[in-house]
Amino acid sequence: MKQKLQPLVKELVLIGGGHSHAIVLKMFGIKPLPGVRLTLITAASETAYSGMLPGYIAGLYSHDECHIDLRPLANFAQARLYIDTVVALDLENNKVLCANGLAVDFDLLSIDIGSTPSKISVSGAAEYAIAAKPVWQLLEHWHELIETVGKNPQEPIKIAIAGGGAGGVELALSMRSRLHGILHQAQQPIQNLEIHLFQRGQELMPNYHQSVRHQLQQILTERGIKLHLGETVCKIAPITPKETKEVFEIKCESGLKVECNKIFWVTQASAPNWLKTAGLGTDEQGFILVEDTLQSQRHPQVFASGDIATMVNHPRPKAGVFAVRQGKPLFNNLQRILLGKSLKPYKPQKQYLSLIGTGDKRAMSSLQDATRTPGYAYASRGSFTLPPHKLLWHWKNWIDRRFMERFRFEETRD
Repeated sequence: MKQKLQPLVKELVLIGGGHSHAIVLKMFGIKPLPGVRLTLITAASETAYSGMLPGYIAGLYSHDECHIDLRPLANFAQARLYIDTVVALDLENNKVLCANGLAVDFDLLSIDIGSTPSKISVSGAAEYAIAAKPVWQLLEHWHELIETVGKNPQEPIKIAIAGGGAGGVELALSMRSRLHGILHQAQQPIQNLEIHLFQRGQELMPNYHQSVRHQLQQILTERGIKLHLGETVCKIAPITPKETKEVFEIKCESGLKVECNKIFWVTQASAPNWLKTAGLGTDEQGFILVEDTLQSQRHPQVFASGDIATMVNHPRPKAGVFAVRQGKPLFNNLQRILLGKSLKPYKPQKQYLSLIGTGDKRAMSSLQDATRTPGYAYASRGSFTLPPHKLLWHWKNWIDRRFMERFRFEETRD
């Protein structure tokens, strides 16, 4: 006997393959909603898990260990998948417009596209700096860099990182670890590598407890990373004539000038203009204002989560831990609104556990292969902190791997 097909009732479209949406897709696969067609539109077919990204850059994880493949995940959720970039929203006619000309109708929309570092006010940054997000673009440049260093380890290399928050600090430590490993293997002096870290304020990682800031600053200094605190980058320009490799000049408001080959941009987060242009209610930085239900203030047919959303009643830092925690309540409210039920509020925790990897072992005097050596990590929650220890790294590693296991499944439902 033929199974009767369920009539199509609603179109649910997800923009972005961020952490929240990865969880939503997994949960829809486990608990599908009859009559709802699910569509995912994402610029990349894979999502890097932010908790493991510094470890990946340091060489502690493989690509597959820290990336969620959205193709089998979408298939598991029985969702249509479009690899495309959203460029506009038509909220009057409920359409998503994409760069390749695709127009997707929706009844209900959820946005989880993360954020990008703000470079607009700095001359030359948009042209010459490498943004930390989107991650897949960052990794393309990173892979090119380590390939170049691997082929020419005798050539001096200078790297700059603009932004001294947790992201910039972890990036500096991770890059240093991986590149030092390459230089060790090639029996080249580690002095061939210079890393400069620029921070607008006088303190690194201003959202963290003073003890964490102090200890990480000490580790950065011990590892030879040159700190430029209280320095605001105001201009980036190429130095001509161009010789065998690119050289840029970084100029700060104080008059400080530093020459570098690569500049990575990890500053204050920003949002794409098409959100505000569409008429969505946004904050000053362009992030979507949402209620406790993760529903847009102005448009009830739109939800948002992760970095791209600002919870009006519970503002929080742009951190991956909040995107992960929002996944389940977002799924529940999407299902509830599709079923005509009242939505449930979500209140994020005020304090959260932060495990910050140091990239490699604290002592780098040995000639071990630093690229696969288990590292150390700090633990911080509010004013409570623990100094770096390999057991904290193993704890962090266990938490991250357990999260990723949720997205490793066969094509059949579990």
